[in-house]
Amino acid sequence: MKNLIWFSATNLRVADNKILFEACKEDKPVLAVYCFDPRHYTEGDFGFKKTEKFRAQFLIESVKNLQENLLDLNISLLVYHKKPEEIIPQLIEEHGITNVFLQHEWTRDEREIVEKTRQKCAESVHFLSFFDQFLYHPDDIPYSDYQEIPKVFTHMRKRLEKEANVREPLNKPEPFSEDNRIEGPSKLPDLHTLGLDTFDKDDRSAFPFTGGEDAALSRIKHYFWETKNLSDYKKTRNGMVGTDYSSKLSAWLANGSISARTVYEQVKSYEKENGSNESTYWLIFELIWRDFFKYVSLKHGDALFHQGGILKKSYDWNNDSEVLKKWIAGKTKYDFVNANMREIAKTGFMSNRGRQNVASFWSKELKQDWRIGAAYFESMLIDYDVHSNWGNWMYNSGVGNDPRDRKFNITSQAQRYDSNGEYQQRWLQEELF
Repeated sequence: MKNLIWFSATNLRVADNKILFEACKEDKPVLAVYCFDPRHYTEGDFGFKKTEKFRAQFLIESVKNLQENLLDLNISLLVYHKKPEEIIPQLIEEHGITNVFLQHEWTRDEREIVEKTRQKCAESVHFLSFFDQFLYHPDDIPYSDYQEIPKVFTHMRKRLEKEANVREPLNKPEPFSEDNRIEGPSKLPDLHTLGLDTFDKDDRSAFPFTGGEDAALSRIKHYFWETKNLSDYKKTRNGMVGTDYSSKLSAWLANGSISARTVYEQVKSYEKENGSNESTYWLIFELIWRDFFKYVSLKHGDALFHQGGILKKSYDWNNDSEVLKKWIAGKTKYDFVNANMREIAKTGFMSNRGRQNVASFWSKELKQDWRIGAAYFESMLIDYDVHSNWGNWMYNSGVGNDPRDRKFNITSQAQRYDSNGEYQQRWLQEELF
């Protein structure tokens, strides 16, 4: 009789992993599985592949590192390029699995996959899911029901900071004996196997990093401890050129190579040694924003993906394929938008400042269906997070949590954040298509 850990693309780590911790608490052998679900590499509702080459490569690297780190614990990670509902019932039968441990997911596609898998398993098999994506755990927030989650971020942030605590990160489990290891499929697919194009990293990229827990910890070591850039984070976070204008932790947080609690703990340790200031606080502030969009999706469910958003607003949205082509190719009337769109097309990354501007332009000025833009970002971004991506797109499109329903002035934004034109010149040297 064994426990099975079902790893997903949102919890790819061994440190501070509730699912791993709970599975290893019991006096049973443990086996782990990861499925590169073919559905994630096919076209979604708006014609884009749900996962394009940049995030797929980062994911492959992350799963490889997870496999290595699990092996240090003498836990075998079996890897398949198949649907979970095809593989997990087989593993349960072959290995006498009694409990399946997994991260709790609540958004539409993820929820449906878990349910399909459950239905193919015997009722005697227990699926034990745990919330493990948050800074502030859902059991610890000062709201008795998700419907009490405020519409405005500031209201929630202030209550969390005053009335809730961040849990301490969990330690890695003690290694099993070597006889816990088993033989099984362990080779990871490459981009070609997933139906994607290979690529060379663009040397202009602001995110040239590799995936995995080890790389995430290395980034913290560099950004916090070696350069002490954290002390200037608030002043530089709206930068657009280079690797160190912001922490760049979002991609590792998105696929769970590192937990928000671990980042929080590292910030607090840094503050004890180097002093706290507005910048050190601001990184925690951004982690709370990340939590906020997760709670928004818990509260509103599938409304996250509806045209009217969580406000159920009815706008006269357009869906013009030619306008879309020009936006994607970076051939709009604004060089600032064009530079950002070419950066994401070439690297799978775009600064936070850029994202807000191109989203506002797409939905507020071009008046195109915001969900098309959100789906394009879902496809392209290395650091795609379902809650933050769709929540931010709603926010910037007037159907979400922005109480002011603002529209960005692209010209003034370019003057403010790229006053010498360095960023635009960097990406407008050549056309994409």
